[in-house]
Amino acid sequence: MSRCICIHGHFYQPSRENPWTGRIDLQDSAYPYHDWNERISAECYAPNAAARILDGEGWVLEFVNTYRQISFTAGPTLFSWLEREKPDLHAAIVSADRESQKRYSGHGSAIAQPYNHLIMPLASMRDRETQVIWGIRDFSNRFSRMPEGMWLPELAVDYPTLDIMAGHGILFSILHPPQAARVREIGEKEWSAAGNGGIDTTMPYLCRLPSGKAISIFFYDARISHEIAFGDLLQDGRRFASRLIAAFPPGSSTGLVHVATDGETYGHHRQFGEMALARCLADIASGGHARLTVYGEYLEKHPPTHEVGILENTSWSCVHGIARWSGGCTCSTGRYPGWSQDWRGGLREAADWLAGRLAGLYMKAGSAYLRDPASARDEYIDLLLDRSGPVVDRFLARHAVRGFSHEDRVAVLKLLEMQRHAMLMLTSCGWFFDDISEPGSVQVLRHAARCIQLAGELGGGDLEPGFLEILRRTPCNLLKYENAADLYRTEVRPAVMDLARIAAFAAAASHCSGCREPLQMPGFYICSEVCDTGEHAVGSLHIRSQATLEEGYYVFAVLHDDLGMPLVSILPCTDEASCRTLAGALAEDLRTCGRAGIEHFASRHSGSRRYAFDQFTRGEQRAIIDRMLGSRIGALESTVRAAYLSHGPFLPLVSDTGGECVLGAGLRLLLMQAAADRDILAALLKGMRHQPLEPEGFARGGALDGMIAEKLRSALEDRGNVPLLEELLQTFEALRELGMHPDLRKSQLLYHTFCRERSPAADDTAGGEWLKNLKRLGVYLRVRPP
Repeated sequence: MSRCICIHGHFYQPSRENPWTGRIDLQDSAYPYHDWNERISAECYAPNAAARILDGEGWVLEFVNTYRQISFTAGPTLFSWLEREKPDLHAAIVSADRESQKRYSGHGSAIAQPYNHLIMPLASMRDRETQVIWGIRDFSNRFSRMPEGMWLPELAVDYPTLDIMAGHGILFSILHPPQAARVREIGEKEWSAAGNGGIDTTMPYLCRLPSGKAISIFFYDARISHEIAFGDLLQDGRRFASRLIAAFPPGSSTGLVHVATDGETYGHHRQFGEMALARCLADIASGGHARLTVYGEYLEKHPPTHEVGILENTSWSCVHGIARWSGGCTCSTGRYPGWSQDWRGGLREAADWLAGRLAGLYMKAGSAYLRDPASARDEYIDLLLDRSGPVVDRFLARHAVRGFSHEDRVAVLKLLEMQRHAMLMLTSCGWFFDDISEPGSVQVLRHAARCIQLAGELGGGDLEPGFLEILRRTPCNLLKYENAADLYRTEVRPAVMDLARIAAFAAAASHCSGCREPLQMPGFYICSEVCDTGEHAVGSLHIRSQATLEEGYYVFAVLHDDLGMPLVSILPCTDEASCRTLAGALAEDLRTCGRAGIEHFASRHSGSRRYAFDQFTRGEQRAIIDRMLGSRIGALESTVRAAYLSHGPFLPLVSDTGGECVLGAGLRLLLMQAAADRDILAALLKGMRHQPLEPEGFARGGALDGMIAEKLRSALEDRGNVPLLEELLQTFEALRELGMHPDLRKSQLLYHTFCRERSPAADDTAGGEWLKNLKRLGVYLRVRPP
């Protein structure tokens, strides 16, 4: 059969990591998750790796990894986060690409993307080259193959960008139909106008490039894609499949129907969209009306018969071309009618001004260390993928003009980090939304601040005044900020950190009240020794950045205020020996003079700094509190239980907010018990009668599903243990009495997988009562055993 369907999802998230720590800070707007990566992963990326297919009665029949059957973009800044924070999910997606190659004639479902999603036509030619190289290298390292296709950020396109992609072996890209300017059959002389999106989307086109190279272009079906993203097509997976099949011309036996949307449409933008996608894929695969494919396979079997000319400097998300990322555009999300978008031009001017000066500094300073600074920057992706010592040594040896001292190595790596942040500063999300005060724009300003800091350390002078001069002319829609420069001074400059500031947090988190284990920070090597001083901590700390190899030795003292929050004093030292000597002296001062000893010590040694708890970021504060509570959780559970048994029915009457907090604490306590505590359950039910609350509110964030899944895992691993299963059944009964129906995707998958792989019905060793309870569990989970 030659009628083919391809569904493409563009899976991407910008770099949200703190430019100084490499960790994503707490993001309140993503509540109940820590940050937006966590939230979107839970709502979209993970569900698509195990999407549920339901029967007519709403019971789970099967789980499908949709990544095996669709085409998808593997955005590097997203997938590097997944690999670090969600390794099992990352492995499932990579495995799906391998399996798709068996399904699609050796062609994988994943395609590449320029590294950090900057608008390619607005970038310098040098940046474009690096972005393509980094995107390809990240992809090949992740999927163990070369990418065939590459998705352009926001589909912003021009001929030079396509030329660079083709020059690095990219075979095809995907565009929006209105981006086609003219078409003709290969071999014909006359062109025909494409007609504002009127191009035939059922075939690939050859696009000849100024260099003489060529690349194939697929133009997706814009109408159906819009129905998926903004209509109601994902409310019914069967209707989704029927809509795609109906798009073939009547009587046709060949051709390609293909759609493209943000991958986050399937689960994040549209709740349970991954389930509609799974049902759609299943119906197409079994229906016999068309076959699923991916772009690489279709291109091999159906080479272009026509060629196309494109409209340069156009995109899929700005009707004004690419002005959304350069200024002079009124495109917005529509959330804030009346807001001006004039800020975009100022932000672009400031970013381009800074990027130009950073590029000059890199080439000038880099030439003193590197044989070819441009080549070294292109190959820096090797260190982003693996910062282990041997890889760093080989990289520096390959590019060095001479033997490097430690200081030389630090300088070179800082230069390369400066260039990385200079490109992250140009990430498209900084201009996409409605104001320069929004998180995406503040993030690119933070990358700019990191660049300014590194440039100053490398002898490039202070670039901040010139940057702020442009931001001073840049408006901000929020009245609390006079202009963008005021926003920078208020929200960005206080976030700037040096190694001593990072060391202070490491000391506070490692040695706060009740903490005994040293803090591990991704991206840093940290080693500390503590002198015995009783309730307070005094010691020495060695910290080294994996990115730049910059290191420091510090003496620290961690005291505690009246609330038990840490107060940190920190003093830089020249080496490990002096650090230990000074730590011993400080410990003696603290033992003999108490807190006053810290003041005496600081007065004798210049360069010491002090940090109170409120000087740390909110994410750091939360990390410290979590570590402090870790040692107290057992006592806390006992206290909450006692309070519930004594005062449970009355506690919610204190206030609306207090009631919700108390009921939430009681619910978590109920689920943490090995078996549902009937006394606590009774108190909860009485409390909810006094103060009506929305029980489903407690189910947000997947916490309930995670807790139940852990209980289920223990019960399934201990086959034949009837009491364990009965305790779990009591938990489900308690949730039913509370009127709670949380999404139990993880638990359902665990149960379904166990039943499929272990064949429990045929297991004589489990015992009849255990098997009976296992079936009852399936009823609560609404999963039909395979």
